[in-house]
Amino acid sequence: MEKVAPHIVSLLTRRKAGDILFISDFRGEGAETAIRKALSRLVKSGKLHRLAQGIYYVPKIDPVLGELLPSAEQVAQKVADKEKVHIYPTGVYALNRLGLSTQVPTKLVYLTDGVPRLLTIGKMKVRFKSTTPKKLALKGPISRLAILALDEIDFRQPDPERDQKLRSLLQQEDPKKLKHDLQLAPGRTHDYIVKLLKTPANDGMVATND
Repeated sequence: MEKVAPHIVSLLTRRKAGDILFISDFRGEGAETAIRKALSRLVKSGKLHRLAQGIYYVPKIDPVLGELLPSAEQVAQKVADKEKVHIYPTGVYALNRLGLSTQVPTKLVYLTDGVPRLLTIGKMKVRFKSTTPKKLALKGPISRLAILALDEIDFRQPDPERDQKLRSLLQQEDPKKLKHDLQLAPGRTHDYIVKLLKTPANDGMVATND
């Protein structure tokens, strides 16, 4: 391990404060066990911060706020980038991202074309959930998020405030992408969005039956 540790320390000097690192970033520097032990020692010395199993962070210190840890969302996206997979927010997390729910999610759930997994990042759970190619084919950044978020909504319960917010958001979407995504949406979600967009903003929405 004496040979591995100096190599890892040298590599860290080329990293910026705030960088998120993975054990795989150090492969080729020695045996996996030696790398893990070296990283563990660096965590104990304060030169690294362990975010989750196999995921580390170069400490970034603000003179006023102290250590600035990356969010669970940032870590999840870094994992996706590292593994070259797509991740899309869904469920309560997607509702929160759209501003349609004030409920703070205790778990971030992403649909992915990568390996399903559950990460524990501090007190937050992050789940990568396998899904169908159809859901991953959604193109619009707003319409995709809306369609995935609407899986959590009971359309039989009228909610004029929600409808108004969602209508306003969807009107900002690229019409071509919105049309494309509506063709891939579940039937009840498709009908709800079409009815929503056809209803004048000052009118109440009629609940969509299952």
